[in-house]
Amino acid sequence: MKLYYPKKIVLRDIHEYQELPSISFSSWLRRIRSAHLKETGIDVLCSACNACCRSSYFIRIKPDETQTLARIPKKLLFPVPGLPKGNMLLGYDEQGRCPMLIDYRCSIYERRPLTCRNYDCRIFPAAGISAGDNEKALINEQSQRWKFSYPTQQDRNQHSAVKTAAKFLQEHFEYFPAGTLPSNPSKLAILAIKVYSVFLKYFSESGKTKRKPSDLEIAKAIVAANEKFEDRHERLIIHSLST
Repeated sequence: MKLYYPKKIVLRDIHEYQELPSISFSSWLRRIRSAHLKETGIDVLCSACNACCRSSYFIRIKPDETQTLARIPKKLLFPVPGLPKGNMLLGYDEQGRCPMLIDYRCSIYERRPLTCRNYDCRIFPAAGISAGDNEKALINEQSQRWKFSYPTQQDRNQHSAVKTAAKFLQEHFEYFPAGTLPSNPSKLAILAIKVYSVFLKYFSESGKTKRKPSDLEIAKAIVAANEKFEDRHERLIIHSLST
């Protein structure tokens, strides 16, 4: 698919090679995990960047996001295959752009989908992977500019654990039940963030890896860690709905 980049928004026009300082890795990791646990969204200093809005993403919108659904023309929505009725997808146009992006700005920003609120392109440098191929070129360009800080050894150990988790998921798919691992880079990076603790204990204070169990044992630990994260997520959502 050919992409068309509006000249006044191309990243090199907003200092392509300038680094974007981020918070410490531990602080960021805590916030991104909380955003996905509680579905509260995460603040990202996007400035003039709208790369994610122009990168051919399908955006899932849940049934309870009624205010968001009310702002989007029904003709732009279609059901999510395999999910219960009411779960909808917002697609993109022939240029890979979200149809709600008008004059290079989100026209429903205050009511944008939770998927967008939780999106943070820092997940890719955190996991040490790219956002994808040509369609995600703008995301890759932007995400590479983010630079985490490491004020403590814990920051370095946690980042190493997330990257090791992502690498393991990519290289050992045969140890997981069919259909368990996501092929989508965004979901894979988020999964690595959810289960990083499996690998954290293999890093000593000096940053060297300790002796670890077999790959199969690690895979089982990853499945258990993800289930624990999702169970906690469900409990928090149920609690929020009842209060």
